[in-house]
Amino acid sequence: MRARRGYGPWGALGRWLALAAAGFAALVGAPPRLEIGEGGERGRASAAEQSTAGATTAARQAPSPEVVAEIFAGGFTGGWEDWGWAPRDLVAGQPARLNLAGRGGWLLGHHDGGAAFATLRFEMRAPRGFGDFLSVTLRNRGGGTLPAVVVRPRHRRPLADEWWEIEVGFAELNPEGLPFDTILLRAEKSVGRDWVLIDEVVLLGQAASRGSSRRLTAPAAAPSESAALRVDCAAAGHSISPLIYGVAYGPRTARQDGFVWRLRPTARRWGGNPTSRFNWRLGNAWNTASDWFFTNVNYVGDPTFHWRQFLTENREREVATALTVPLLGWVAKDTTSSSFPVTEFGAQAATMAGRAEVGNGKSLDGRDLDPGPPTRTSVAFAPQDLREWIDEIRELDAAAKARHVQMYMLDNEPMLWSSTHRDVHPQPVGYDELLARTIAYGTAIRQGDPEAVIAGPASWGWPAYFFSAKDAASGFRLKPDRRAHGDVGLLAWYLRQLRAHEQKTGVRVLNVLDVHHYPQAAGVFASPGGGRTDPATAALRLRSTRALWDPTYLDESWIDDRVRLLPRLKELIDENYPGTGIAIGEYNFGAEAHISGALALAEALGRFSQFDGLTAAFYWMYPAEGSLAFDAYRAYRDFDGSGGRFQDRSVPTSGSGPVSLFASRSERGDRVVLVALNLDSRATIAASVELASCGALESRASYRLSEASAVLRQLDPGEVGHQAGSLSATLPPYSLTVFDLQRRGP
Repeated sequence: MRARRGYGPWGALGRWLALAAAGFAALVGAPPRLEIGEGGERGRASAAEQSTAGATTAARQAPSPEVVAEIFAGGFTGGWEDWGWAPRDLVAGQPARLNLAGRGGWLLGHHDGGAAFATLRFEMRAPRGFGDFLSVTLRNRGGGTLPAVVVRPRHRRPLADEWWEIEVGFAELNPEGLPFDTILLRAEKSVGRDWVLIDEVVLLGQAASRGSSRRLTAPAAAPSESAALRVDCAAAGHSISPLIYGVAYGPRTARQDGFVWRLRPTARRWGGNPTSRFNWRLGNAWNTASDWFFTNVNYVGDPTFHWRQFLTENREREVATALTVPLLGWVAKDTTSSSFPVTEFGAQAATMAGRAEVGNGKSLDGRDLDPGPPTRTSVAFAPQDLREWIDEIRELDAAAKARHVQMYMLDNEPMLWSSTHRDVHPQPVGYDELLARTIAYGTAIRQGDPEAVIAGPASWGWPAYFFSAKDAASGFRLKPDRRAHGDVGLLAWYLRQLRAHEQKTGVRVLNVLDVHHYPQAAGVFASPGGGRTDPATAALRLRSTRALWDPTYLDESWIDDRVRLLPRLKELIDENYPGTGIAIGEYNFGAEAHISGALALAEALGRFSQFDGLTAAFYWMYPAEGSLAFDAYRAYRDFDGSGGRFQDRSVPTSGSGPVSLFASRSERGDRVVLVALNLDSRATIAASVELASCGALESRASYRLSEASAVLRQLDPGEVGHQAGSLSATLPPYSLTVFDLQRRGP
């Protein structure tokens, strides 16, 4: 779905969902609207469109009551002024738009100055490729210069629509409490010309510090409950596929985001919307589709980059590669062309910052413009072209005496092509086209790599499990395409036909059924890793993880159905194409910087480990460095900083109380690792865990992530009780605890 956002490899639902929403909702009995704006992978306008249109101050929360001084909120206030210097666009009632190209900056000044503050808070939206680029400095025109503080993940939390709330404490900015009259926001490294948006700049008093009051303070008096839990090491359990700990590849930030390796991922997926138009012959040419003006780009920004580097880097780090290959039929012909140049299509609703000749494909009144010939940006890409790419990959394998690609993924979200890639594929995809392309391109892969694992069809979400884009275009209720195919749901029909193809030809072109999953309830998910974090939405986020596995859970969104995703997919396979694996090609539960997002990710990874039959899962994209979700992921992959991880075999658990317990053991049974989640926001849980069936175990160490600690920390030995065959611990509200156990003695 997404390189998501801003400049990303996946796209918004766009027109496809806008047209389909009411029809599908009516069909399944949900309210006649599609609540995707913040909650789903697709409800957003592109970053370019949002940048051009602006974001009204009223759309976001007003400053908190602890604000001491307002500085800028759609305009300057309280005596603060614009003192220069980078090119900027200040429109009353809208965020400030700044061009910080190179190392540009913006000076916000006040003639009277001051010092008695605790925190500087502002909201910002910037291109994802800029990374951690912004520094904040206080100054005094009399000559005083205070420390420059680079905005890091610890300073920010995600808001809706790709905005971030930034808070920098005066302990860093002004440790000596000196007077100042200027705030300098500056690019501390060279960045591009794309707009940076700033709004809601305020100074806060001591009570408003996020670190001291909103994020780190546990409830004053949490009620206590108990949970009796049991780990059954006598049961056979099942092997956990190592590929469930996959992440996505962020091309433009790959070199800056080296921290991703600290997660110790087992696999990386090359995917998202731009990969549908990736030209392997050029090596670094993509088309950004509806995400970013339908423009051809060198997505990595490095003219020397080549796809071979991605494969080689993964192999050298012993990380599996899931490589998305194009089925769309067109790939980028260069790294500069665009589909809707203003010189040919005239004035448009938005143009690219820094390239005013590149339009967004919408008329001034918001209508989609007819795209014209695909050759404006693209060249044809046939199955034979894919076969030649496979041949080159196999040559790399032969030279290295090692396989470079562990899974080929058949394009990205084809049921959205008529929206995301409408410039070259304006017609909605139907059952027959999806099957034909799968067979044609899948056969090319199989011919070039007989041992290949092939996954598809990368369904974007719930409606695409049952209906085609043709059905969506009709509003779902008529479902003409589905009716023309025996009124059988799309994935069931797809699997059935591919099974028949194998029986007829002896060629299997699909090994793994690949779908994407994002919570659709309003506010739960917003890219990248964002979403609302008020208590009600946080609780809803955690409940929404039950859609992965719980047959009793009624999804609390427009879906309004029992999703039970993993058992549903297994049933589809057992009924229509036995022996097929399952991949969750993309998932994300949002709120990476909040404890609810961290626990939702930990819950998902735990459920993935418990489900026998899941081949792979890939988080989109990867948790931000320093976020709570970053440490929640590490709880399974590197909880001690030295490679301590959830083990290779899932062990059944049972028990009572509001605790999720996930258990694993080594193949020899000499090491047992448990992850316990207290998903209650208020109750402290006195948990006891029976381990008698696991033999004589002793604790190596225990680790905890909570709202109070904000980082995964090692517990003192006295915080965990041990008796023969059991352990006990107090689990704080909204917390994750890892228990690392080993067999006692030789």
